[in-house]
Amino acid sequence: MAATRLIAAACVVGAWLLLCAWAWRRARLHRVQQALARQALDAPVPDDTLLVAYATQTGYAEILAEQTAQSLRAGGLAVRVAALEQLDGRRLAEYRRMLFVASTYGEGDPPDAAAAFAQRMQQAAPALAGSQYAVLALGDSEYAHFCGFGHRLDEWLHAQGATPLFDLVEVDNGDPAALRHWQHHLGLLAGRSDLPDWQAPVYESWRLAERRHLNPGSQGGPCYLLTLTPPPGVAPDWQAGDIAEIGPRRETGGPLLAHREYSIASLPEDGSIQLLVRQMRGADGALGLGSGWLTHIAQPGDAIDLRVRANRNFHAPADDRPLLLVGNGTGLAGLRALIKARRAAGRRRNWLVFGERNAAHDWFCRVEIDAWRGDGTLERVDAVFSRDQPQRRYVQHLLREQADAVRAWIDAGAAVYVCGSLQGMAGGVDAALQDILGAARLQAMQHDGRYRRDVY
Repeated sequence: MAATRLIAAACVVGAWLLLCAWAWRRARLHRVQQALARQALDAPVPDDTLLVAYATQTGYAEILAEQTAQSLRAGGLAVRVAALEQLDGRRLAEYRRMLFVASTYGEGDPPDAAAAFAQRMQQAAPALAGSQYAVLALGDSEYAHFCGFGHRLDEWLHAQGATPLFDLVEVDNGDPAALRHWQHHLGLLAGRSDLPDWQAPVYESWRLAERRHLNPGSQGGPCYLLTLTPPPGVAPDWQAGDIAEIGPRRETGGPLLAHREYSIASLPEDGSIQLLVRQMRGADGALGLGSGWLTHIAQPGDAIDLRVRANRNFHAPADDRPLLLVGNGTGLAGLRALIKARRAAGRRRNWLVFGERNAAHDWFCRVEIDAWRGDGTLERVDAVFSRDQPQRRYVQHLLREQADAVRAWIDAGAAVYVCGSLQGMAGGVDAALQDILGAARLQAMQHDGRYRRDVY
Protein backbone atom coordinates (compact mmCIF):
# COMPACT_ATOMS: atom_id res chain seq x y z
CA MET A 1 0.00 0.00 0.00
CA ALA A 2 2.80 2.40 1.02
CA ALA A 3 4.79 1.42 -2.04
CA THR A 4 1.80 2.24 -4.27
CA ARG A 5 1.54 5.68 -2.67
CA LEU A 6 5.26 6.30 -3.17
CA ILE A 7 5.04 5.31 -6.83
CA ALA A 8 2.02 7.58 -7.35
CA ALA A 9 3.77 10.48 -5.60
CA ALA A 10 6.89 9.91 -7.70
CA CYS A 11 4.75 9.98 -10.87
CA VAL A 12 3.13 13.26 -9.80
CA VAL A 13 6.50 14.82 -8.99
CA GLY A 14 7.94 13.55 -12.26
CA ALA A 15 5.04 14.93 -14.26
CA TRP A 16 5.39 18.28 -12.48
CA LEU A 17 9.13 18.38 -13.24
CA LEU A 18 8.46 17.56 -16.90
CA LEU A 19 5.83 20.31 -17.06
CA CYS A 20 8.27 22.79 -15.50
CA ALA A 21 10.96 21.76 -17.98
CA TRP A 22 8.54 22.14 -20.89
CA ALA A 23 7.40 25.57 -19.65
CA TRP A 24 11.02 26.70 -19.14
CA ARG A 25 12.00 25.45 -22.58
CA ARG A 26 9.00 27.15 -24.18
CA ALA A 27 9.71 30.47 -22.39
CA ARG A 28 13.37 30.26 -23.39
CA LEU A 29 12.43 29.57 -27.02
CA HIS A 30 10.02 32.53 -26.96
CA ARG A 31 12.77 34.80 -25.58
CA VAL A 32 15.16 33.65 -28.29
CA GLN A 33 12.51 34.24 -30.97
CA GLN A 34 11.79 37.71 -29.59
CA ALA A 35 15.51 38.55 -29.55
CA LEU A 36 15.91 37.39 -33.15
CA ALA A 37 12.85 39.42 -34.16
CA ARG A 38 14.30 42.55 -32.51
CA GLN A 39 17.62 41.92 -34.25
CA ALA A 40 15.82 41.61 -37.61
CA LEU A 41 13.93 44.84 -36.97
CA ASP A 42 17.20 46.68 -36.36
CA ALA A 43 18.55 45.59 -39.75
CA PRO A 44 18.21 48.00 -42.71
CA VAL A 45 14.81 47.79 -44.40
CA PRO A 46 14.81 47.16 -48.18
CA ASP A 47 12.32 49.39 -49.99
CA ASP A 48 9.99 46.56 -50.96
CA THR A 49 9.77 44.93 -47.51
CA LEU A 50 6.29 44.63 -46.06
CA LEU A 51 5.76 44.79 -42.28
CA VAL A 52 3.21 42.50 -40.59
CA ALA A 53 2.64 43.61 -36.99
CA TYR A 54 0.40 42.00 -34.40
CA ALA A 55 -1.11 42.84 -31.03
CA THR A 56 -2.25 39.72 -29.22
CA GLN A 57 -3.71 38.73 -25.85
CA THR A 58 -4.03 34.98 -26.29
CA GLY A 59 -1.66 34.30 -29.21
CA TYR A 60 -4.37 34.14 -31.88
CA ALA A 61 -3.38 37.42 -33.56
CA GLU A 62 0.23 36.20 -33.74
CA ILE A 63 -0.90 33.01 -35.50
CA LEU A 64 -2.90 35.03 -38.02
CA ALA A 65 0.05 37.39 -38.55
CA GLU A 66 2.29 34.42 -39.37
CA GLN A 67 -0.34 33.03 -41.78
CA THR A 68 -0.59 36.49 -43.36
CA ALA A 69 3.17 36.60 -43.82
CA GLN A 70 3.22 33.11 -45.35
CA SER A 71 0.54 34.09 -47.87
CA LEU A 72 2.47 37.20 -48.89
CA ARG A 73 5.75 35.31 -49.15
CA ALA A 74 4.05 32.77 -51.41
CA GLY A 75 3.48 35.72 -53.75
CA GLY A 76 7.19 36.53 -53.72
CA LEU A 77 6.99 39.49 -51.30
CA ALA A 78 9.64 40.23 -48.67
CA VAL A 79 7.99 40.31 -45.23
CA ARG A 80 9.02 41.04 -41.65
CA VAL A 81 6.81 40.06 -38.70
CA ALA A 82 6.90 41.87 -35.37
CA ALA A 83 4.90 42.28 -32.20
CA LEU A 84 3.40 45.76 -31.91
CA GLU A 85 5.25 46.35 -28.62
CA GLN A 86 8.55 46.03 -30.52
CA LEU A 87 7.68 48.99 -32.72
CA ASP A 88 7.74 52.74 -32.40
CA GLY A 89 7.18 55.65 -34.74
CA ARG A 90 10.74 55.57 -36.06
CA ARG A 91 10.52 51.91 -37.02
CA LEU A 92 7.07 52.28 -38.59
CA ALA A 93 8.31 55.15 -40.74
CA GLU A 94 10.87 52.80 -42.33
CA TYR A 95 8.14 50.77 -44.07
CA ARG A 96 6.13 51.82 -47.10
CA ARG A 97 3.54 49.06 -46.61
CA MET A 98 2.28 47.71 -43.29
CA LEU A 99 -0.36 45.17 -42.24
CA PHE A 100 -1.64 45.05 -38.67
CA VAL A 101 -3.44 42.18 -36.94
CA ALA A 102 -4.90 43.72 -33.79
CA SER A 103 -6.90 42.06 -31.04
CA THR A 104 -9.20 44.01 -28.74
CA TYR A 105 -9.23 43.08 -25.05
CA GLY A 106 -12.28 43.71 -22.88
CA GLU A 107 -14.19 46.91 -23.60
CA GLY A 108 -12.13 48.28 -26.46
CA ASP A 109 -8.71 48.04 -24.78
CA PRO A 110 -5.45 46.98 -26.43
CA PRO A 111 -3.91 43.64 -25.44
CA ASP A 112 -1.70 43.96 -22.36
CA ALA A 113 1.54 43.68 -24.31
CA ALA A 114 0.46 46.47 -26.70
CA ALA A 115 -0.57 48.89 -23.94
CA ALA A 116 2.73 50.79 -24.11
CA PHE A 117 2.38 51.22 -27.88
CA ALA A 118 -1.20 52.43 -27.39
CA GLN A 119 0.12 55.00 -24.91
CA ARG A 120 2.72 56.15 -27.44
CA MET A 121 -0.08 56.55 -30.00
CA GLN A 122 -1.42 59.41 -27.86
CA GLN A 123 1.96 61.13 -27.67
CA ALA A 124 4.02 60.50 -30.80
CA ALA A 125 3.16 61.63 -34.30
CA PRO A 126 5.49 59.91 -36.78
CA ALA A 127 5.46 61.11 -40.36
CA LEU A 128 3.78 58.27 -42.27
CA ALA A 129 2.77 60.21 -45.38
CA GLY A 130 3.36 58.01 -48.39
CA SER A 131 2.97 54.81 -46.36
CA GLN A 132 0.13 52.35 -46.96
CA TYR A 133 -1.50 50.09 -44.41
CA ALA A 134 -4.34 47.71 -43.64
CA VAL A 135 -5.82 46.48 -40.37
CA LEU A 136 -7.33 43.11 -39.46
CA ALA A 137 -9.32 43.86 -36.29
CA LEU A 138 -10.18 40.93 -34.03
CA GLY A 139 -12.98 41.23 -31.51
CA ASP A 140 -16.20 39.97 -29.97
CA SER A 141 -19.47 41.66 -30.90
CA GLU A 142 -20.85 40.80 -27.45
CA TYR A 143 -18.84 43.78 -26.21
CA ALA A 144 -20.01 47.35 -26.74
CA HIS A 145 -16.71 48.50 -28.30
CA PHE A 146 -16.40 45.76 -30.90
CA CYS A 147 -12.89 45.69 -32.41
CA GLY A 148 -12.25 48.95 -30.55
CA PHE A 149 -8.46 48.83 -30.51
CA GLY A 150 -8.29 47.85 -34.17
CA HIS A 151 -10.43 50.87 -35.07
CA ARG A 152 -8.28 53.16 -32.91
CA LEU A 153 -5.15 51.89 -34.61
CA ASP A 154 -6.72 52.38 -38.05
CA GLU A 155 -7.72 55.96 -37.24
CA TRP A 156 -4.29 56.75 -35.79
CA LEU A 157 -2.46 55.48 -38.85
CA HIS A 158 -4.75 57.50 -41.12
CA ALA A 159 -4.23 60.60 -38.96
CA GLN A 160 -0.45 60.24 -39.37
CA GLY A 161 -0.82 60.50 -43.15
CA ALA A 162 -0.83 56.81 -44.13
CA THR A 163 -3.40 55.67 -46.69
CA PRO A 164 -5.32 52.37 -46.61
CA LEU A 165 -4.32 49.53 -48.90
CA PHE A 166 -7.93 48.43 -48.34
CA ASP A 167 -10.58 49.04 -45.70
CA LEU A 168 -10.36 47.63 -42.18
CA VAL A 169 -11.60 44.03 -41.89
CA GLU A 170 -13.52 43.14 -38.70
CA VAL A 171 -13.42 39.56 -37.39
CA ASP A 172 -16.08 38.54 -34.89
CA ASN A 173 -14.92 35.57 -32.79
CA GLY A 174 -12.68 34.17 -35.52
CA ASP A 175 -15.40 34.34 -38.18
CA PRO A 176 -13.94 32.31 -41.09
CA ALA A 177 -15.83 34.34 -43.72
CA ALA A 178 -14.18 37.57 -42.51
CA LEU A 179 -10.78 35.86 -42.52
CA ARG A 180 -11.37 34.73 -46.10
CA HIS A 181 -12.11 38.36 -46.99
CA TRP A 182 -8.71 39.30 -45.53
CA GLN A 183 -7.08 36.48 -47.51
CA HIS A 184 -8.82 37.74 -50.66
CA HIS A 185 -7.08 41.10 -50.20
CA LEU A 186 -3.76 39.37 -49.49
CA GLY A 187 -4.06 37.56 -52.81
CA LEU A 188 -4.62 40.85 -54.62
CA LEU A 189 -1.69 42.41 -52.77
CA ALA A 190 0.59 39.50 -53.61
CA GLY A 191 -0.60 39.36 -57.23
CA ARG A 192 -1.63 35.73 -56.79
CA SER A 193 -5.16 34.52 -57.50
CA ASP A 194 -4.29 30.95 -56.59
CA LEU A 195 -3.28 31.31 -52.93
CA PRO A 196 -5.09 28.55 -51.00
CA ASP A 197 -7.76 29.54 -48.50
CA TRP A 198 -6.69 29.06 -44.87
CA GLN A 199 -10.05 27.41 -44.33
CA ALA A 200 -12.04 26.47 -47.43
CA PRO A 201 -15.63 27.76 -47.58
CA VAL A 202 -18.54 25.34 -47.59
CA TYR A 203 -20.42 26.12 -50.80
CA GLU A 204 -23.90 25.49 -52.12
CA SER A 205 -24.41 24.46 -55.74
CA TRP A 206 -26.10 27.35 -57.56
CA ARG A 207 -26.86 27.44 -61.27
CA LEU A 208 -25.74 29.93 -63.92
CA ALA A 209 -29.11 30.79 -65.42
CA GLU A 210 -28.17 33.72 -67.68
CA ARG A 211 -25.15 35.75 -68.77
CA ARG A 212 -25.75 39.04 -70.59
CA HIS A 213 -23.00 41.13 -72.21
CA LEU A 214 -23.58 44.74 -71.11
CA ASN A 215 -20.95 46.71 -73.02
CA PRO A 216 -20.29 45.45 -76.56
CA GLY A 217 -17.88 47.80 -78.33
CA SER A 218 -16.45 49.17 -75.08
CA GLN A 219 -12.84 50.33 -74.81
CA GLY A 220 -12.70 48.42 -71.52
CA GLY A 221 -12.93 44.73 -70.78
CA PRO A 222 -16.29 43.06 -71.47
CA CYS A 223 -18.72 43.33 -68.58
CA TYR A 224 -21.53 40.84 -67.92
CA LEU A 225 -24.69 40.71 -65.84
CA LEU A 226 -24.89 37.18 -64.42
CA THR A 227 -28.02 35.59 -62.97
CA LEU A 228 -27.50 32.69 -60.56
CA THR A 229 -30.37 30.62 -59.20
CA PRO A 230 -30.30 28.74 -55.87
CA PRO A 231 -30.41 24.98 -55.32
CA PRO A 232 -33.92 23.46 -55.26
CA GLY A 233 -35.67 24.00 -51.95
CA VAL A 234 -33.21 26.67 -50.75
CA ALA A 235 -34.74 30.02 -49.81
CA PRO A 236 -32.20 32.74 -50.71
CA ASP A 237 -31.28 34.91 -47.72
CA TRP A 238 -29.02 37.96 -47.79
CA GLN A 239 -29.15 41.74 -47.46
CA ALA A 240 -28.23 44.51 -49.86
CA GLY A 241 -24.50 45.07 -49.46
CA ASP A 242 -23.61 41.41 -48.93
CA ILE A 243 -20.95 39.51 -50.89
CA ALA A 244 -21.07 36.34 -53.02
CA GLU A 245 -18.04 34.10 -52.56
CA ILE A 246 -17.48 32.02 -55.68
CA GLY A 247 -15.41 28.86 -55.96
CA PRO A 248 -13.90 29.09 -59.48
CA ARG A 249 -12.54 26.29 -61.63
CA ARG A 250 -10.20 26.26 -64.61
CA GLU A 251 -12.55 23.91 -66.43
CA THR A 252 -16.03 22.52 -65.89
CA GLY A 253 -15.74 19.70 -63.39
CA GLY A 254 -12.18 20.66 -62.47
CA PRO A 255 -10.95 21.11 -58.90
CA LEU A 256 -12.08 24.12 -56.87
CA LEU A 257 -9.60 26.98 -56.60
CA ALA A 258 -9.22 29.83 -54.12
CA HIS A 259 -12.45 31.77 -53.70
CA ARG A 260 -13.18 35.13 -55.35
CA GLU A 261 -15.59 37.80 -54.08
CA TYR A 262 -18.28 39.81 -55.87
CA SER A 263 -20.80 42.39 -54.64
CA ILE A 264 -24.37 41.14 -54.97
CA ALA A 265 -26.49 43.31 -57.26
CA SER A 266 -29.94 41.94 -56.36
CA LEU A 267 -32.28 41.18 -53.44
CA PRO A 268 -33.67 37.84 -52.24
CA GLU A 269 -37.10 38.94 -53.52
CA ASP A 270 -35.65 38.81 -57.04
CA GLY A 271 -35.28 35.05 -56.61
CA SER A 272 -31.68 35.04 -57.84
CA ILE A 273 -28.25 36.43 -57.14
CA GLN A 274 -27.12 38.84 -59.83
CA LEU A 275 -23.51 39.89 -60.28
CA LEU A 276 -21.77 42.48 -62.45
CA VAL A 277 -18.47 40.92 -63.53
CA ARG A 278 -15.81 42.39 -65.78
CA GLN A 279 -13.70 39.86 -67.66
CA MET A 280 -10.10 40.38 -66.58
CA ARG A 281 -6.92 39.30 -68.33
CA GLY A 282 -3.33 39.27 -67.18
CA ALA A 283 -0.39 40.81 -69.02
CA ASP A 284 0.07 37.52 -70.84
CA GLY A 285 -3.55 37.52 -72.00
CA ALA A 286 -4.60 34.74 -69.62
CA LEU A 287 -8.11 35.02 -68.19
CA GLY A 288 -8.51 36.04 -64.58
CA LEU A 289 -9.28 33.18 -62.21
CA GLY A 290 -12.75 34.23 -61.04
CA SER A 291 -13.86 36.36 -63.96
CA GLY A 292 -12.62 33.78 -66.47
CA TRP A 293 -14.69 31.07 -64.81
CA LEU A 294 -17.86 33.17 -64.60
CA THR A 295 -17.70 35.00 -67.95
CA HIS A 296 -16.14 32.42 -70.28
CA ILE A 297 -15.60 28.90 -69.00
CA ALA A 298 -18.88 28.20 -67.18
CA GLN A 299 -21.90 28.05 -69.46
CA PRO A 300 -25.60 28.72 -68.74
CA GLY A 301 -26.96 25.70 -66.93
CA ASP A 302 -23.62 24.87 -65.26
CA ALA A 303 -23.27 24.55 -61.49
CA ILE A 304 -21.55 27.42 -59.66
CA ASP A 305 -20.14 26.90 -56.16
CA LEU A 306 -21.35 29.86 -54.10
CA ARG A 307 -21.88 31.02 -50.58
CA VAL A 308 -23.02 34.40 -49.24
CA ARG A 309 -20.88 36.42 -46.84
CA ALA A 310 -22.57 39.06 -44.73
CA ASN A 311 -21.01 42.50 -45.18
CA ARG A 312 -22.72 44.43 -42.43
CA ASN A 313 -20.57 47.53 -42.93
CA PHE A 314 -22.32 48.05 -46.28
CA HIS A 315 -25.90 47.30 -45.29
CA ALA A 316 -28.50 49.98 -46.07
CA PRO A 317 -29.32 52.54 -43.35
CA ALA A 318 -32.12 51.41 -41.07
CA ASP A 319 -33.83 54.82 -41.25
CA ASP A 320 -34.96 57.11 -44.06
CA ARG A 321 -31.93 59.42 -44.09
CA PRO A 322 -30.83 60.64 -47.55
CA LEU A 323 -28.32 58.42 -49.32
CA LEU A 324 -25.52 59.52 -51.65
CA LEU A 325 -24.31 56.50 -53.65
CA VAL A 326 -20.99 56.84 -55.49
CA GLY A 327 -19.39 54.20 -57.68
CA ASN A 328 -17.65 53.31 -60.90
CA GLY A 329 -17.66 50.33 -63.23
CA THR A 330 -18.86 47.08 -61.72
CA GLY A 331 -19.12 48.89 -58.37
CA LEU A 332 -22.63 49.67 -59.59
CA ALA A 333 -23.52 46.13 -58.42
CA GLY A 334 -23.47 46.94 -54.70
CA LEU A 335 -25.18 50.30 -55.28
CA ARG A 336 -27.90 48.67 -57.38
CA ALA A 337 -28.82 46.33 -54.51
CA LEU A 338 -28.94 49.27 -52.08
CA ILE A 339 -31.21 51.24 -54.42
CA LYS A 340 -33.51 48.22 -54.71
CA ALA A 341 -33.64 47.93 -50.90
CA ARG A 342 -34.40 51.64 -50.51
CA ARG A 343 -37.10 51.43 -53.18
CA ALA A 344 -38.74 48.46 -51.42
CA ALA A 345 -38.72 50.42 -48.15
CA GLY A 346 -40.24 53.51 -49.81
CA ARG A 347 -37.17 55.64 -49.09
CA ARG A 348 -36.73 57.93 -52.06
CA ARG A 349 -34.12 60.53 -51.13
CA ASN A 350 -31.33 58.84 -53.09
CA TRP A 351 -28.60 60.39 -55.27
CA LEU A 352 -26.56 58.17 -57.60
CA VAL A 353 -23.17 59.28 -58.95
CA PHE A 354 -21.79 56.77 -61.46
CA GLY A 355 -18.68 56.76 -63.63
CA GLU A 356 -17.45 54.70 -66.58
CA ARG A 357 -15.63 55.11 -69.92
CA ASN A 358 -18.15 55.94 -72.66
CA ALA A 359 -21.84 56.71 -72.37
CA ALA A 360 -22.54 54.93 -75.67
CA HIS A 361 -21.22 51.57 -74.43
CA ASP A 362 -20.74 51.59 -70.65
CA TRP A 363 -23.94 53.04 -69.16
CA PHE A 364 -24.72 49.82 -67.28
CA CYS A 365 -28.37 49.16 -66.35
CA ARG A 366 -29.39 52.51 -67.82
CA VAL A 367 -32.99 51.54 -68.67
CA GLU A 368 -33.52 50.43 -65.08
CA ILE A 369 -31.84 53.53 -63.63
CA ASP A 370 -33.87 55.84 -65.89
CA ALA A 371 -37.04 54.10 -64.67
CA TRP A 372 -36.01 54.64 -61.05
CA ARG A 373 -35.31 58.31 -61.81
CA GLY A 374 -38.72 58.57 -63.43
CA ASP A 375 -40.69 56.99 -60.57
CA GLY A 376 -38.87 58.98 -57.86
CA THR A 377 -36.77 56.15 -56.40
CA LEU A 378 -33.73 58.20 -57.37
CA GLU A 379 -34.09 61.90 -56.64
CA ARG A 380 -30.94 62.66 -58.59
CA VAL A 381 -28.65 60.83 -61.04
CA ASP A 382 -25.28 62.13 -62.25
CA ALA A 383 -23.10 60.11 -64.61
CA VAL A 384 -19.61 60.96 -65.80
CA PHE A 385 -17.78 59.19 -68.63
CA SER A 386 -14.02 59.60 -68.63
CA ARG A 387 -13.40 59.10 -72.38
CA ASP A 388 -16.21 61.22 -73.74
CA GLN A 389 -14.10 64.41 -73.72
CA PRO A 390 -10.40 65.17 -74.27
CA GLN A 391 -9.73 65.70 -70.55
CA ARG A 392 -10.38 62.74 -68.25
CA ARG A 393 -13.27 63.27 -65.84
CA TYR A 394 -14.16 60.90 -63.02
CA VAL A 395 -16.71 60.70 -60.21
CA GLN A 396 -14.44 62.62 -57.84
CA HIS A 397 -14.35 65.53 -60.31
CA LEU A 398 -18.14 65.55 -60.47
CA LEU A 399 -18.37 65.60 -56.65
CA ARG A 400 -16.06 68.59 -56.48
CA GLU A 401 -18.12 70.38 -59.13
CA GLN A 402 -21.24 69.68 -57.07
CA ALA A 403 -19.64 70.57 -53.73
CA ASP A 404 -22.51 72.81 -52.61
CA ALA A 405 -25.08 70.09 -53.32
CA VAL A 406 -22.95 67.48 -51.52
CA ARG A 407 -22.69 69.71 -48.44
CA ALA A 408 -26.45 70.33 -48.52
CA TRP A 409 -27.17 66.60 -48.59
CA ILE A 410 -24.73 65.95 -45.73
CA ASP A 411 -26.24 68.83 -43.73
CA ALA A 412 -29.60 67.09 -44.21
CA GLY A 413 -28.19 63.95 -42.59
CA ALA A 414 -27.20 61.98 -45.70
CA ALA A 415 -24.96 58.92 -45.56
CA VAL A 416 -22.35 58.32 -48.27
CA TYR A 417 -21.84 54.82 -49.71
CA VAL A 418 -18.93 54.20 -52.10
CA CYS A 419 -18.53 51.03 -54.19
CA GLY A 420 -15.99 50.20 -56.89
CA SER A 421 -12.27 50.26 -57.52
CA LEU A 422 -9.90 50.95 -54.65
CA GLN A 423 -7.15 52.21 -56.95
CA GLY A 424 -7.95 55.67 -58.28
CA MET A 425 -11.66 55.98 -57.61
CA ALA A 426 -11.92 55.29 -53.86
CA GLY A 427 -8.90 57.42 -52.97
CA GLY A 428 -10.03 60.20 -55.30
CA VAL A 429 -13.53 60.24 -53.80
CA ASP A 430 -12.11 60.25 -50.26
CA ALA A 431 -9.85 63.21 -51.08
CA ALA A 432 -12.74 65.07 -52.73
CA LEU A 433 -15.01 64.52 -49.72
CA GLN A 434 -12.26 65.70 -47.36
CA ASP A 435 -11.89 68.88 -49.39
CA ILE A 436 -15.66 69.43 -49.52
CA LEU A 437 -16.49 68.55 -45.90
CA GLY A 438 -13.20 68.76 -44.02
CA ALA A 439 -11.19 65.79 -42.73
CA ALA A 440 -12.59 66.01 -39.19
CA ARG A 441 -16.21 65.98 -40.37
CA LEU A 442 -15.60 63.07 -42.75
CA GLN A 443 -13.94 61.07 -39.96
CA ALA A 444 -16.89 61.83 -37.65
CA MET A 445 -19.24 60.55 -40.36
CA GLN A 446 -17.19 57.36 -40.56
CA HIS A 447 -17.47 56.90 -36.78
CA ASP A 448 -21.24 57.40 -37.00
CA GLY A 449 -21.64 54.91 -39.87
CA ARG A 450 -22.52 57.65 -42.35
CA TYR A 451 -19.50 57.03 -44.62
CA ARG A 452 -19.18 53.45 -45.80
CA ARG A 453 -17.14 51.81 -48.53
CA ASP A 454 -17.09 48.50 -50.39
CA VAL A 455 -13.98 48.89 -52.52
CA TYR A 456 -11.63 46.36 -54.06
